[in-house]
This record gives sequence, structure tokens and C-alpha cells, in this order.
Amino acid sequence: MLLPRTGAAVATAALLAVSACGAAGPDGPDPRPTSSGGSWKQGGSSGTGTFRPLPVETGWGPSPGEIDRARSLVGGLSLRERAGQVIVASYGGTAAPTGLVRRLHLGGVVAFSENLAGAGQVARSNRALQRSAARDGRRWPVLVGVDQEGGRVARVTSGVTGFPAFMTAGAAGDPGLTREAYAASGAELLGLGFTVDFAPDSDVTVGPADPAIGARSAGSSPERVAAQVTAAVQGFASSGLVPVVKHFPGHGSVTTDSHYGLPVQHRSLAELRARDLVPFRAAVDAGTSAVMVGHLDVRAVDPRTPSSLSHAVVAGLLRDELGFRGVAFTDSLQMAAVADRFGSAGSAVRALRAGEDVLLMPPDPRAARDGIVAAVRDGRLPQARLDQAAIRMVALLLHQRDQAHRPRPAGSGGDVSRRLSAAGITSVSGPCSGRLVGPRVRVSGPASAVARFRAAAASAGLRVVGPARRTGKHAKRPPRATTVRLVDSTGGPARGDVVVALDIPYVLGGSTAPVRIATYGETPGAFDALLAVLLGRATAPGRLPVDVAGVPRDGC
Repeated sequence: MLLPRTGAAVATAALLAVSACGAAGPDGPDPRPTSSGGSWKQGGSSGTGTFRPLPVETGWGPSPGEIDRARSLVGGLSLRERAGQVIVASYGGTAAPTGLVRRLHLGGVVAFSENLAGAGQVARSNRALQRSAARDGRRWPVLVGVDQEGGRVARVTSGVTGFPAFMTAGAAGDPGLTREAYAASGAELLGLGFTVDFAPDSDVTVGPADPAIGARSAGSSPERVAAQVTAAVQGFASSGLVPVVKHFPGHGSVTTDSHYGLPVQHRSLAELRARDLVPFRAAVDAGTSAVMVGHLDVRAVDPRTPSSLSHAVVAGLLRDELGFRGVAFTDSLQMAAVADRFGSAGSAVRALRAGEDVLLMPPDPRAARDGIVAAVRDGRLPQARLDQAAIRMVALLLHQRDQAHRPRPAGSGGDVSRRLSAAGITSVSGPCSGRLVGPRVRVSGPASAVARFRAAAASAGLRVVGPARRTGKHAKRPPRATTVRLVDSTGGPARGDVVVALDIPYVLGGSTAPVRIATYGETPGAFDALLAVLLGRATAPGRLPVDVAGVPRDGC
């Protein structure tokens, strides 16, 4: 049973008892509010009275003045525009989605790899979107979001600095360096016109049974993850970019990927408080502005209901118990965990009723908007709840715009990315110092990783030879080359003189290679760090942030 703050719980219950509706359906008239407070006349069974939006508290970023401005701006919007304002949609193509934002009055958009064709194009598209919205009379920014976690979850890949997976930060164990790295990443994204990054990943991984998070997590220790999440949030925020911590209440301890089904979380509430919730509590206590709620069936809180659509999870666990007062985002509503059951309109209304503020990527954003409008008009969704969500969204965007921005050119963070990889690289077997390879090496693994290894080796002065060839019986054979095997997250146990885990380190446990190393990334900086260790020019200072069965040690 949850331990809610009584006043907040009563206010939430009272909110859900309120109903508001009008005479027209979502395709009918969309008038502006007539009251000075931006309120609408109540309909339903009584047909009388007016109301104002619920309070939006401070303590999560925006000042009282920014919240008042947001309240005034939202108060001037039509019902349909308010509904659009709480939606962040995906889009097609590489052109700025100006028409989509204008038609639905969207709160924002999120970009994926198919929308991005290089740093220059990204910056031009994002600038065009903001200019178009301003010309249309919008007095606050459009949210322009991206999933740029580092490692294998990086949507912008051309012309920008590549950062290793977040597990590198857990292995390095240096919050100051983490802050610096994520400030650099945020500054580059800000320079490209993004306002929000859906990172850092705040999940505590359970290990190999975790199919979705893996190296996106800083580790399996709640305290370790909490320290790195807090540092990453502070780094992003210092650049002027808004971080969104995810996936509340913790995706790292379930064994189903919510992209494909609804994971069941069997842990008790006490277990959740002791492990999964620890990083989120730390982020909330540090003043994070935004939290993404994942799609999980948390049996101890609200059985068989996706947590993103659960009032007990969002309003109860996140807001009442953890004290979060900022903007709550759903995870993508295109994911099978919710899309297969509820559709765009149904999931949108349920999420708002649960206490969410921003609906991320409904499969059909128009249907989601119209579903919200219809629900307000027929009394299934209190307008006060919609208004509160829209005010939080606009206040966040005003606050982000008004902060001191520290943009940096794309690609400028290479040094700190290299230093983070060098601090996190981990040796679990073999000598802890000295040269680990001979004068010639033969490398195998994924083609992209082999190419980056070759480039780093060339810069370091190490010769990489091709596949072994048979020689004649009496021919002089060259000295044997050291074999280096690179293994990504899809690979299994590997043989070689040196085996390198490029993502999750669990593959090292099944290998018998005399030298086994984890880099947690395939960035140029990660390969520079690897070559420095192989050539004995640097040690591997990192320690495994997760348990790996079958390795002699967790680091040097």
C-alpha cells in the first residue's frame, strides 16, 4: 500500500470527480474561453458553475512568474489547442514538420534517425520549426526532443560527438566526469536546436535477464545508478537542455521488452523502494524537471494496468510518494505494451487521467487530440486536469527558453568523451599493466567496430594484418599475430588472445581468452582508450558496474 501525502491525494481524488463538457464534438466549433481565468462552463448533469485549473507548484525548475505566464498563455487557447499542446509526435522525412505542428497545435515533436541527415540539416530543420511557430503567433518554444543516451541509443550520429553507453559512467564511478560529459552532450544538442533529451536512463539493471536496458543503465547497484543519474541530470541542465529521466518506476528489473509486450513487475513495493525507485527519488530530490513513465504492469501497485496509464503509479507513487511536481511524460504510445490495447485516443485520455502531462508519440496524434477533446466535453476527463498538464508543459518550455544556454559546435565534445571511456574501460582478466599485444594484431568482429579499431590502431602505430593465409611447407612464416575479437551486444562467448565486449560485459564470462576487456561503447574515444591499454600506455581503471559470472575479477 502506498504512503501518499494526504493533501495531494485528496486534491487528486477531487479532480477526478469533476466533469466538464460542451455541446459540440471534436470536429465541431472550437471556441475560445469566455472567462478571465481561461475556464469553460461546466456541462454534464448539472450544467452550471465554472472552474479554474489545478495548482502548478514550483520546485522543479520554472519560477512562479514563468508558471503564471504559462497559465495566462494556456488560458487563451481553445480546447482543441490545449489538447494538442500536451502531445509530442513523431514525424516523417527530414524537412521541418511545420505543417503537422501548426495543424494540431502540437506541444512538440521527437526526431529519430530517419529525420536526421547530418548536423547541418538537423540545425536548419529545428530552426525552421521554431521560426514557423513564432510566425504563427506562438509565444513559447516548440518542444524538440531526441533520444540521445549514448552507446547504441543515439539518433544523431553524423557530425556530432559519439558518447559511450551510460554503463561507462557506472564503471568509471566519477560523478564529476559524468557531469562534464553530459554537459558537453547537452551543449551540442542545444546547438542543433533540440530542447529536450530523453535521457539519462535511470533503470537499475538486473543483468543478462534484462532484455531492453542493458548497458543503457549505469549498473546494478541502486546507489551507483543514483549517483550517475543525478550527475547526468545536472550536466544536461547546466547546458540549458532539459533531461527526461526514464523509465519510471524502473524497466531494468523486468524480463520483457515493452516495445513488444507489457512487462510484469513482480517485486513488492518494499523491494521497489529499496532498488528500482532509488535513482528516481535521487533525481526528484535533485530537482529534475521531467520524468518519463514506462509501460509496466506493476503488480504491487496497480495490477494489469500499464504504469504509464495508472493513476496509482503516476499520481500515487511518482507524485504523492516521491514528491515529483514537474512534467510527467509517457513512454512512446506506439509501443505494443499500450498500443495493442488502447489505441491513440484511449491511451491519451487514460494517461491524462493518471496524472501524466505529455503524451509521447501516439500512433495517430490527431485521433489522440480529438479523443482528449471528446473526453473533456462528455465529462470523462476533467478539463482542470488537461489545463494543469498544458500549463506544466508550457511552463517547462518557457523556463528552458529563459535559461542561460551554453551551446557548443557539433563534434566539440570528443575530448571529454575519450576521457569518460578511458576512465571506464575495465579489465577482468590478464595483466593490469604492460603491453598486452604483440607487434602485429589480427582483429575480427562487427564490420563497423573492426573499421574503428583499425583507425585507432593506425593512429597508435599498431599494425593490423589481414586473415591468416597458408604458406608453403618451407616458406618462412611471419611472427604470429595477436588475435583480438570484438563482441557487440548480439555476440556470444568468443575466443582469441584478447576478447573485447563493446556493449554489455556479460559475454566476457563465457570466454576463456587470457585477456578480457569491456569498453561499453564503440565510439572513437572508446577505441582510443582500448588501444592505449593494449599497448601498455595506460591502465584500465574501471570496475564492472554489474555482476558478471565467470570472470576472475571486476577490474584492476
